[in-house]
Amino acid sequence: MVNILSFFVWILIFKTCHSLCFPAENDVVINSSSSSLSAVPKNLPSRTKILDLSQNKITEIHMQDFASLHWLKSLNLSSNKISNLSAAFLRSNQELECLDLSKNELLSIECHFLYHVISLKYLDISYNNFLSLTLGKAFSFLKDLEYLGLGSRKAIMLLKNDLKEISGIQLQEVSIGLKTLSEYDPGTLQVLRTAKLHIILPSTNKAGLLENVMHDAFNSSDILTLSNIECCQDCSHYIDSFKTLGKFSRVSNLSLQHLSLDWKDVLSISKSIWASMVKNLSFFNMTLCKITSSSFQHSETMLKTLTMRQIKVIPFYFRQSIIYNFFDGLMIENLTISESGWIFMTCPNKGNTYKFIDFSVNSFSSDFLFQDCHTLHLLETLILQQNMLSKLSKVSKMTRYMKSLKHFDVSQNQLTYDEKGVCFWTNSLINLNLSSNRLTDLIFICLPSSLEVLDLQKNDIYSVPKELNNLDMLKELYLGGNKLVNLPDCSKFKNLEILFVEANAFHEPSSSFLQSCQRLTVLNAAYNPFTCTCNLRDFSRMKENTHIEMIGWPKSYHCAYPDNLKGTLLKDFHLSEVTCSTTLLLVIVLGSMIALTIVIGLMCYFLDLPWYLRMTWQWTQMKRRAMKTDPHQLTEHLVYHAFLSYSQHDSSWVKEQLLPNLEERDRRLQICFHERSFIPGKGIIENIINCIEKSYKSIFVLSPNFIQSEWCHYELYFAQHQVLSEQSDNLILVVLEPISQYLIPSKYYKLKSLMAKKTYLEWPKDKNKQRLFWANLQAAIGINLSTPTEDISSG
Repeated sequence: MVNILSFFVWILIFKTCHSLCFPAENDVVINSSSSSLSAVPKNLPSRTKILDLSQNKITEIHMQDFASLHWLKSLNLSSNKISNLSAAFLRSNQELECLDLSKNELLSIECHFLYHVISLKYLDISYNNFLSLTLGKAFSFLKDLEYLGLGSRKAIMLLKNDLKEISGIQLQEVSIGLKTLSEYDPGTLQVLRTAKLHIILPSTNKAGLLENVMHDAFNSSDILTLSNIECCQDCSHYIDSFKTLGKFSRVSNLSLQHLSLDWKDVLSISKSIWASMVKNLSFFNMTLCKITSSSFQHSETMLKTLTMRQIKVIPFYFRQSIIYNFFDGLMIENLTISESGWIFMTCPNKGNTYKFIDFSVNSFSSDFLFQDCHTLHLLETLILQQNMLSKLSKVSKMTRYMKSLKHFDVSQNQLTYDEKGVCFWTNSLINLNLSSNRLTDLIFICLPSSLEVLDLQKNDIYSVPKELNNLDMLKELYLGGNKLVNLPDCSKFKNLEILFVEANAFHEPSSSFLQSCQRLTVLNAAYNPFTCTCNLRDFSRMKENTHIEMIGWPKSYHCAYPDNLKGTLLKDFHLSEVTCSTTLLLVIVLGSMIALTIVIGLMCYFLDLPWYLRMTWQWTQMKRRAMKTDPHQLTEHLVYHAFLSYSQHDSSWVKEQLLPNLEERDRRLQICFHERSFIPGKGIIENIINCIEKSYKSIFVLSPNFIQSEWCHYELYFAQHQVLSEQSDNLILVVLEPISQYLIPSKYYKLKSLMAKKTYLEWPKDKNKQRLFWANLQAAIGINLSTPTEDISSG
């Protein structure tokens, strides 16, 4: 873990100095830090660009150690035991831009190896065992150098000509460790040309050493960092040294790091800074040894910004007002007090000029901070991130007198809101950050209508309710990391342009979302459990069909359901239009049905298809019944296959068509025809009854002539009576000419009933259809009589 951490810290340092020292996407990076190496590894990849060998036990660097690494750009050899370097060890590494040799045991600062790497941008040789800081001639060739770190663990002197070799190079930052400085020539630091200067101050003040160093530091750079101010007992030499910071000093940004002071000494140093040209002052990692009262005159100053980070107070009990009174009268614009565990801050005096306040990473609570504070009229930005705020209603009340407040950050607290709380937001607020709290859906009824940017990420929000304050001015809404089950309706956010709803719980975004969010230009809905069904089709095509920029598309948008599509990218999920459109499906089905109906209608019209279908069905039914009939069950008295009943007016068709086609087709067929089968001498009715009883079937040729015949009606009556008595179905109706029901006299109700209930055969005029007619009629009769044919006369 330490190995990985040290590597990334080193990479971060290089990135800060120059972007070229940070690995690009395709760079070969070798991390061998903290590996207990005693020498540079052999067979390193020749295309290595980033090499970290820090925190090992390497003592020597030889000429051939990096000879094969022609592409090397960054080399970290810090925290080893290197005491001997070959002057030519970088001869093959002319692409090198970052080199760290700090915290080793080098004795000579001549650094002849630098002749081979004149493109170097970052060089750190601090914390070695140099006996002198006199830079060699090789440093003058480093025209691209941006960062230089110098220093020694040994007692050293810093004399006038020690830094002259870099006096002509415009540097971005120089860091010099002078903690062990024993002698200093005034004016030495002023030869530097650097934008930033970091001095680790001497621990002693022999012969005004500290005063001379600080005087030159104040006049060498615009941005100055001073470290190692430790004087819990007597700080007079530091206080006197800060008095050299006059109105003609160059420094405008001053940072004091790693301090141990009394509060009164802090105020004494601050007095000198107040009277200087410093605009930005910061205290970092400061320990207050004692808290004693001391006066401070808030005079006019050039100071605009005061930053205090990681302030530790040793006394557990002290009078709070001693510290708070200092901030009451500050006439500055920007104040930061963070990472210091503070629990309270008084309301500033009237007439303060605060525009920016950052109290992040402390222990402030909403019960005590700035409640009923009427003096912060100019405040524009207030940051209370990562404190102990709990009640949103009190947080809102805190802002109501801040008439200029635009940006308010209360993220990473413990804020909650219930309906009992009343919100009193200032009307000037446009940017509100409430992320990482414990807020629910109710938050939307406690928001100022003036908001343009609202951050509610990482809360407990399930939905955006319809009952909420109008947020017509809102342009950016961040709801990632909540529990939303659907995308919010933009009807209350008419001007919304940016929406982040990543990592929530919605499966199928509503189809009305796009219609309500007409102005949306950026959407982040990644990492949600999408259900890939028809309801998701519009959303999955949003990137193609709209101008909206989809953050994370397509790699961060996957199907979670159903299981067979799990892991599929939304851009690869497709369903057909027919599958998902009920309207289209109905159009296709109805269209097909209409087309089929038209085709069937045309076939019926031109091909007389219904007639063929009806006749085929009748033939099938008749065949089925014939197959089921057991000829052995027929009575022995049956002589004829069929009894024929017809009108005398239709006799020509019977004699010319019916009898020839039936009897000639099957000579075994016996038809009872009255002209040849009635017994002379017997009455007509007796002959009719006798013939019907001796016939298996009865064929009736129906026509308008048939219904006019009394005898035909008798024959039909007797035949039907036999059917009912024997529980059989032996009537065959042949319609020779169509008969309308209304033309049949009411007295022939039996004929009407039969034609309504029983299927009949129609005689077709078309000769092509007549063959099927005869086949159906023959099938209707179709049975073989097993008894010998009986002589009619014997009947």
